[in-house]
Amino acid sequence: MSLEHELSSVRLTLDLWHPDCWAIEATDRTGGGVLAHAVYNSPKTDGTSPNTVEGLFTAFGDTAAEVRDLLDAIRASNHAGELFELQKRFGRARNAPGNVVREFFLEYDPDEMVCPTLLENGFVHSAPVRIQNGSEEWNLCFAGDRSRIEESLDDVRDQAGAEVTITSITTADSSERSTRDQRLDTLTTAQREVFERAREAGYYEWPREITTRELAAELDIAKSTLLEHLRTAESKLLDP
Repeated sequence: MSLEHELSSVRLTLDLWHPDCWAIEATDRTGGGVLAHAVYNSPKTDGTSPNTVEGLFTAFGDTAAEVRDLLDAIRASNHAGELFELQKRFGRARNAPGNVVREFFLEYDPDEMVCPTLLENGFVHSAPVRIQNGSEEWNLCFAGDRSRIEESLDDVRDQAGAEVTITSITTADSSERSTRDQRLDTLTTAQREVFERAREAGYYEWPREITTRELAAELDIAKSTLLEHLRTAESKLLDP
């Protein structure tokens, strides 16, 4: 079986925690989250690894204050180096969750990265990593036989001191994530919860099976907050 076929036929999503991670620490202490896009000055294989690497990230949250608190928590982490906020977005606003987003570069210790351990054990990164509520969400392809996934994950756990849970696993071409799933990823946790519950409760049926007042009461939020979350979610999901 070719590597190309293996990578396209086994895909999984992991919920992952590992020690000494500035993003896990910061998102566990504050609201909002972080998207990890790319790493520069990557660790080398010839024994001359740099003291630090620099990564491109997006901080996101429901409010500007939430994003500011998150960035302050990152700066305060013992595992984070200098943080450089960017004045202009790199064009990822449509793909980032949250009402407020801010892109930044950050220096940190390459020895505290879990990506090389995942790659060493056959897990190939296939999408930006989402860090929220003190854990990381990894979308990966597995370069190997499906029967070896658990064994490889055990190796990741042992080598990185990580806690790893499989939240989804798919095979064959049907594993490709739909456009709807990709757009759902742009919603904040609150927006997604409200939208999914509204859909399940028949809010979008005709005639409606639940009113906004009933839905807000069920979710224990103000009606104005409910409508704000729904309108923002609808805008993101319907935007061409």
